[in-house]
Amino acid sequence: MADQKPPFGVLFVNLGTPEAPTASAVRTYLAEFLWDKRVVDVPRPIWWLILNGVILRFRPGKVAKAYASVWRWKKDGWPEDGSPLMLISRDQQRALAAQLKQEYGRDIPVELAMTYGSPTMEEAGRKLRQAGVSNMLVLPAYPQLAGATTGAVHDRLAKGLMKCPHLPGIRWVTEYHNHPLYIGALANSVREYWAEKGRGDKLLMSFHGIPQRYADNGDPYPDQCRETARLLAQALELNEDQWLCAFQSRFGREEWVKPYTDETLEEWGKSGLGRVDVISPAFSADCLETLEELDVENRELFTEAGGQDYHYIPCLNDRPDHIELFTKLVKGNTSGWE
Repeated sequence: MADQKPPFGVLFVNLGTPEAPTASAVRTYLAEFLWDKRVVDVPRPIWWLILNGVILRFRPGKVAKAYASVWRWKKDGWPEDGSPLMLISRDQQRALAAQLKQEYGRDIPVELAMTYGSPTMEEAGRKLRQAGVSNMLVLPAYPQLAGATTGAVHDRLAKGLMKCPHLPGIRWVTEYHNHPLYIGALANSVREYWAEKGRGDKLLMSFHGIPQRYADNGDPYPDQCRETARLLAQALELNEDQWLCAFQSRFGREEWVKPYTDETLEEWGKSGLGRVDVISPAFSADCLETLEELDVENRELFTEAGGQDYHYIPCLNDRPDHIELFTKLVKGNTSGWE
């Protein structure tokens, strides 16, 4: 019956992950990810030579070792095999669906899609269609708006819909960088960590970086990151010398948005800073960039430079207050559909 169809469905999107911590799987993933003009906008002929002649020949092995160091296996006690990003995203998907069912008193389909890799937009879209969905809310799990993340989701979904004979009604959550529930969840996670582990001398809020050129061309991402950091510091009642907003994961030789996370931590280490606490608010789920780059590489950088104590505060992942935020975003953007 028509009234049994769900009023809408949710396409919950994150970046993506290799299928396995192997050089072959990483090569396949990087080939798709790094070929996207939203990610690297170098002219295609030049970039094709660099990507296929250098990067995909030498980088996959190194990256695969990094993935292997954080990969989760059933033999180690995890419920299933997979990358942290994939397993956490699945947990978020299930938790959001459960919360929406409680809110609406009926099943609201929530399907996970990745911009790169699997599950694809097409796979998730077919599942929503099979569930009877004619209205779809796209919820990218990116608090701050950037062309390389949310913009890439737009592009990838548009490509997937080109062959769709039944276009759904579509709405978007473009960003939530200053949403009170988002800031509140971040502040709660920091306070809880401090209550259990003690408190550091400084809180470093590390966001994934983008080239400065992208920001100069109008990308709002860096300013939204700084606003998130300011609001979190305000919620935690920190003064200006107790926190800093910095940017990580730069790639290539051109200038990226500053200050850089690694250089900041090295400077703090050389100054003999007693303890630093690090959080990465741009990521909604722990992944390679947080578990390996921040918690391992940058920890070593800080301590080897002379820093004494380094603490990484996990992402919001499937915390109840994080799922509450997602639920409110869904409800606030589906008015008239319910």
